[in-house]
Amino acid sequence: MLPYACTIFLSAFLLFLVQPLIAKQILPWFGGAASVWTTCLLFFQSALLAGYAYAHGSVRWLKPRQQVWVHIGLLVISLAVLPIIADVSWKPAGDEDPILRIFGLLTLTIGLPYLLLSTTTPLLQAWYWQRFNASVPYRLFALSNFASLLALLGYPVLVEPFFGGADSARLWSWLYAAFVLVCAATGVFSLRGGGMHLSAVQTESQAPAKPIAAGTLVQWLILSAMGSCVLLAVSNHITQNIASVPFLWVLPLALYLITFIVCFDHPRWYLRKIFMPLLGIALLSMAAMVDSIDLKFAAPVFALGMFVSCMFCHGELARLKPDPRHLTLYYLMISIGGALGALLVAIIAPLVLKGYYEMHIVLAILGALLVIRISGVHLLWRATAVAVLVAVVVLNGQAINYYNYGVREMARNFYGVVRTRDWTDPSAFRVMYHGGINHGGQRMEAEKRMEPSSYFGRTSAYGRLFQSMNAPRNVGVIGLGAGALLAHSRAGDAWVFYEIDPIVVDIAKREFSFMRDTPAKLEVVLGDGRLALEREAPRGYDVLAIDAFSGDSIPMHLITREAMAVYVKHLKPDGVIVFQATNRFVDLMPVIRRLADEFGMQTAWVSDWAEGEDYWTGTTDQVIVTKNAALLASPLISAVAKPAPARESLPTFTDDFYNLLRILKH
Repeated sequence: MLPYACTIFLSAFLLFLVQPLIAKQILPWFGGAASVWTTCLLFFQSALLAGYAYAHGSVRWLKPRQQVWVHIGLLVISLAVLPIIADVSWKPAGDEDPILRIFGLLTLTIGLPYLLLSTTTPLLQAWYWQRFNASVPYRLFALSNFASLLALLGYPVLVEPFFGGADSARLWSWLYAAFVLVCAATGVFSLRGGGMHLSAVQTESQAPAKPIAAGTLVQWLILSAMGSCVLLAVSNHITQNIASVPFLWVLPLALYLITFIVCFDHPRWYLRKIFMPLLGIALLSMAAMVDSIDLKFAAPVFALGMFVSCMFCHGELARLKPDPRHLTLYYLMISIGGALGALLVAIIAPLVLKGYYEMHIVLAILGALLVIRISGVHLLWRATAVAVLVAVVVLNGQAINYYNYGVREMARNFYGVVRTRDWTDPSAFRVMYHGGINHGGQRMEAEKRMEPSSYFGRTSAYGRLFQSMNAPRNVGVIGLGAGALLAHSRAGDAWVFYEIDPIVVDIAKREFSFMRDTPAKLEVVLGDGRLALEREAPRGYDVLAIDAFSGDSIPMHLITREAMAVYVKHLKPDGVIVFQATNRFVDLMPVIRRLADEFGMQTAWVSDWAEGEDYWTGTTDQVIVTKNAALLASPLISAVAKPAPARESLPTFTDDFYNLLRILKH
């Protein structure tokens, strides 16, 4: 048992360690969007499916000796792609399909090693069966998930804080080379003693295993797919509203793996009489908070709800385990379901659904599964399950109605959902929402269309800054939103907006008039702002505004030392960088202060509080960063500004090193 257990443990550890490692490498190239992680998850699930299909086909159609030597040959070939460092030629220019680009990048960077790692658990269990003709221990599946869990939890705690991206990739590559040796040795060990002349599907002395019924195959598929769906839906919900970073990626995935470990370790851990009622409670709780952006309460509810949902799906899946001779088919169907669930949430939902409705759909399907799987028990339990399903559907309907209330335009793509909504009391005001967050608005009365509003009012840092500067001004802005910052533009100005999402540009032009009404010269550069600035010659900006958010999520690659160097390159000696620091969950002040100190610049933190009837203005925190002491001493700024708070223990964030835990608000 030991060679098989060690090989499976190492393969599963590397399989899940590489997921946040490679996703973090490419995250800045695609705007730091939460959908980068869900797209990566789809790739991982698809590669896992390919690996399980390879294992199933190898066991079914190759002789045991052929299985071993073909696999060893592929392992040796896979060493050619090491180290797993993404090539910079894959950085997007701005007009590419991000999903296809991410898939191509991942395929060439880690495709073959990942596929071979994913084959290990089913293939080695089949080799064990062939070698010893003994019952295959399903605990090896639990062991592989335990190793995966250790890798996921260890990455943000033991790897990310101490190793840079390139160093982490090299470390992983050395470990993978060690795995190749261990796996090859286990394969050779399996051939020794003559035991592997037996077929994994059927030995000569045994009667054929009964074929698997079509209904059972469908159940394997659906239960596996729903576990994957709820994982991605909850991951989306959390990362879109806080930040798309490895720490928040691994928590839902770790809970997902824990349910596999528990359910496949021993039947005693999954107790239907406990987890079925808990699922009903979880579904009602999640449905009640499905559109909540109060993540202090919603995040724990969804995390626990996801855990219970996956315990139900994987517990029911474990109850349907087949004869060991159908082992690879069983794992293949599980992987097909996992890939299907990821496909539905990461690709199909953005293409088919205009809004974030996948969570509503997942909750309703889980409720229906509860009704189906609870059949055969006491009538009261079945009636309760039906009542839960009805209540979930009703709560979903109410949430969807609220989500769509007053909406004029709604569109969705890789980067999220953009909506516009009109508010008419006491006066007309149109707002753009990205996710659940206000991304700028405009007063609709003809004479007030260019009135500063939203987070850019006259008393905000932007308002005070532009009133203190003489026109003409050369202004760059990362993040277009509704274009509301153009309310501060003047004749003779030159404004450049960097916007990664083409839908935002389209809706800003059609639904708001800032881009038509501005007297300034206007340019829009499509693509990630930081990457665009890296490619451009110095622009000589008087003001560079950093205001790019997806929902309320922080693109961490915009607040690192490397990003700051790019900003400074494009700034005049007395120019100004303004950071939008408003966030419900993350304290950006000390991060910005550390960057300013390192580049020899001063900070002025301006908090603007919406008061009275001016409901078109918003409460906001913005930080002015500059070497221009005279500008900071101007009356409008000096009267309200104070230095951004410092935190001596906080290191400067870099592309390789940043720690979200250190800046979470309590």
